[in-house]
Amino acid sequence: MHRTILGLAAILLAAVQAPAVAKPPLVLAAASLQESLSAAANAWAARRHERPVLSFAASSALARQVEAGVPADLFVSADEAWMDDVQRKGMVRAGTRVSFLRNQLVLIAPAGRGARMTIGRGFPLARALGRGRLAMADPDAVPAGRYGKAALTALGVWPAVAGRVVRAESVRAALALVARGEAPYGIVYATDARAERGVRVVGTFPAGSHPAITYPVALLKGGSAEAERFRRFLISPAGKAIFRRYGFGTR
Repeated sequence: MHRTILGLAAILLAAVQAPAVAKPPLVLAAASLQESLSAAANAWAARRHERPVLSFAASSALARQVEAGVPADLFVSADEAWMDDVQRKGMVRAGTRVSFLRNQLVLIAPAGRGARMTIGRGFPLARALGRGRLAMADPDAVPAGRYGKAALTALGVWPAVAGRVVRAESVRAALALVARGEAPYGIVYATDARAERGVRVVGTFPAGSHPAITYPVALLKGGSAEAERFRRFLISPAGKAIFRRYGFGTR
């Protein structure tokens, strides 16, 4: 009996002294990064690290999650504005914010449909829509929608199409509407169009028609040491090379 008690005590002591198993980092990332960031996470895991848990949504929704206290480690936004918002609220670890990716804005149509358009001042988007609608991420909140509205406004086209916009919850939701043929045209990132066989690019918006499309990444307050190591990998030459394979520009 005495030996049994000693044995149980030894087991309990070992359990108390054993190091806690670290949880893999939780990464909140813009919806447009689904394929590329998943590939980066796989590459990180191949280096004998725990594969990060990835959660994708519109940057606006993710920023609100961070501000609501979701225990995430990293945030990757599709624009600077939502990262600014999170940083202003004291949620970003100082010195860890880096803008490392670039993208382009394109006009898409379902595969095999839609005429190519030269996108410029007063281009005939409203006429091309016919009775259809224009699929966009929410132009009042989601980065892709904001960029799209800025471009259409700068080109003098927004007033003619504003009432015909389908406001999707994310850029991927807008992409899906066009891929399914539910909208004859949509505005998404070039990398989204590349990832979806059901659409084709019919025009590219001039870079000067909208703010530069940049993606910042930052470690959040409370983020783990392993999350910081993954952040450094993402912004390293090896990490950036992965994103370039999926059509992103790097900085």
